[in-house]
Amino acid sequence: MRICLIGSGLTSLALAKALVNQNIHVDILRDKKKQLIDQSRTIGITKSNVEYFNNNIVNVDKIIWKLNKIEILSDKLNKEKLLEFQNKNQELFSMVRSFDLYNILEKSLKKNKLVKIQNQINLENIQNKYNLLINLNFSNLITKKFFSKKIIKRYKSLAYTLIVEHEKIDNKIARQVFTRIGPLAFLPISNKETSIVYSIKNTAKIQEENLIELINLHNPKYKIKKIKKISSFELLSANLRNYYHNNILAFGELTHKIHPLAGQGFNMTIRDIKILLEIIQNKIDLGLPINSSVNEEFQKNVKHRNFIFSNGIDFIYEFFNYESKIENNFLVNSLKYIGRKNSINNILKKLADTGLNY
Repeated sequence: MRICLIGSGLTSLALAKALVNQNIHVDILRDKKKQLIDQSRTIGITKSNVEYFNNNIVNVDKIIWKLNKIEILSDKLNKEKLLEFQNKNQELFSMVRSFDLYNILEKSLKKNKLVKIQNQINLENIQNKYNLLINLNFSNLITKKFFSKKIIKRYKSLAYTLIVEHEKIDNKIARQVFTRIGPLAFLPISNKETSIVYSIKNTAKIQEENLIELINLHNPKYKIKKIKKISSFELLSANLRNYYHNNILAFGELTHKIHPLAGQGFNMTIRDIKILLEIIQNKIDLGLPINSSVNEEFQKNVKHRNFIFSNGIDFIYEFFNYESKIENNFLVNSLKYIGRKNSINNILKKLADTGLNY
């Protein structure tokens, strides 16, 4: 049995490693140009997904930074905490640099005889060469032919990502500030560095000095020494209408792309990997063929969950977007009151950790 992955990003490497760990032969077809990973980008991974990653893909304990508290603030409440999530003496989620995660996955795959990486993509007559063909590429012929129908929402916003170096502090608390111009996240990656993501309601690029000035209006405690490269990208959400065509399966952000405010994009993908691997392993255990039935079962299991979860993230964005436009504080004060209820707080923490899979 052999499975082909088209694409060489983080999702492709993570899925490939999960498959070869189940003794499945994997071919990775990637562009001739070397994959460039933006060193200003970081990823948040929930506690349950870190555990799955360590046990089923590759151990990432050496490259992650564990966070034990999340604070949600609104600038309407003058930096007063709106919501707070924490576990006693346990991490809620962890941060990792995209560059570090990519390198550890690539290194682990290079040593594995079950994986073959080809630096060219020839998609002609490829469908019949593999049991499954998993496509993660946004712009190739397969995507244009079979996976172009999506439900898309454009936020008319740009997300700015950067990493700042600052004086050493106890840096275990993530903060999300809902400002009048968009959500701003401070995401620690060490005691001396913090990743910042600012999603600003404007498609016109902001000059670096103006961006730093906007960030510092809400800077909770960091005495910044150095600002690393700033990157930006347009914000949109997208849900694919159909996940598969025969034995070809769309996967990762190609099927679901969401607003970054909750840091759930890669977590959704890890949950998809878990479900796909369970389906494949169940087929193997029962002596059933690995074919299009895998794709059919995968779509049946995850499509509705991903759509609901994606819309839940969009609802959060729209809630605070609407709240920022009204003059009174009724909505944020109501949310503050509800969030103090332990039962509701625990449900929200569980949803953030495991998605709709619990």
